[in-house]
Amino acid sequence: MHYEHTEIGFNYRMSNLLAALGRAQLETLPMRVATRRRIRDRYRELLDGVPGITFMREAEYGTSNAWLTCIVLDPDAFGADRETVRLALEAEDIEARPLWKPMHLQPIFASHRTFGGEVGARLFEHGLCLPSGSSLTDDDQDRVVATALSTRRI
Repeated sequence: MHYEHTEIGFNYRMSNLLAALGRAQLETLPMRVATRRRIRDRYRELLDGVPGITFMREAEYGTSNAWLTCIVLDPDAFGADRETVRLALEAEDIEARPLWKPMHLQPIFASHRTFGGEVGARLFEHGLCLPSGSSLTDDDQDRVVATALSTRRI
């Protein structure tokens, strides 16, 4: 399951009402970002040292909002590929998804020339977004990690 584009998108602007609601929610933004960063950091702790799992690094020039917790799986070192892990999570009613499909691999751009793209293609093939919503509990995270680790065949 991934986002795939077969036609050019549309400009969906927010209505005034939705903009007002969004503005009111800005008051809780620092708390939500802190929660997401805690969730990401806990995933790092739980999966620290597991061969074949790499977390996306935080840029040196800023601070991530940790909107998503993304990992890259090396199937040889981990013992399972990204899709095996994703499907195991799905079987337990845990939503996870591949990293975004690169633009050069989208059907809408199939006839366009591509320059580079190997890194994006590799990340799409091996990358997985773990559940990281602000309401995720420690028990939820434990379940995600246990399910993911159960797919290892090493």
